[in-house]
Amino acid sequence: MPDYKRARTEEQKEERMSQIKNTADELFKSMPYTEITLSTIAEKLNWSRANLYKYVTTKEEIYLEIEQDRMTEYLDSLLTVFPEGCKFSPETAAEIWAAQVVSHEDYFRYVSFLLTIIERNVTVERLTVFKKTYYDRAFILQKRLSFALGISKDQADTLFLSIMNYGASYFTNCQKNPLIVQALKKLKIKQKELNLSRDVKDFILMNIEWMKKK
Repeated sequence: MPDYKRARTEEQKEERMSQIKNTADELFKSMPYTEITLSTIAEKLNWSRANLYKYVTTKEEIYLEIEQDRMTEYLDSLLTVFPEGCKFSPETAAEIWAAQVVSHEDYFRYVSFLLTIIERNVTVERLTVFKKTYYDRAFILQKRLSFALGISKDQADTLFLSIMNYGASYFTNCQKNPLIVQALKKLKIKQKELNLSRDVKDFILMNIEWMKKK
């Protein structure tokens, strides 16, 4: 493959991995995940599959790293908008958090595959790095949210996970499936109008208010 040059230094290896992730991300946005293979990724890179194997052994290893990048961006954004020692009303917190969900759509699209597919097809070593990245930030966020919203740390953790799952399901909403659109049209069933910012804010606010009453 004329465009492929084997990486010799750590910097070159990081550059190759970045190329792999960018290519896999492009494919993720343009075709079903189930149809993406190491062969399609290698072909898109203009590499041989053997060259791709020098860096990863499964496509899930690539997508775990992409998910880690997106997760880090999302968690860091939450740590920025919920600084240490600040209090927030439920309404304000919901509005601020919803804005972060909206601006990190890619993260939630990957989450829908994370637990069921990606995390089951990677090495323990790679998964350990991923989990450390998550918990290093999640524990700090949990403490800040507990103080900011006047809820327990366990409730803060539950709130975060609930929003993560809600976001993942929202971005993969079956109503966007063209076949379902046609089926509901035949049944004369009107689909619910989706409004991401409004719906996420309402969901977050509902959860915060419910937790504060407990």
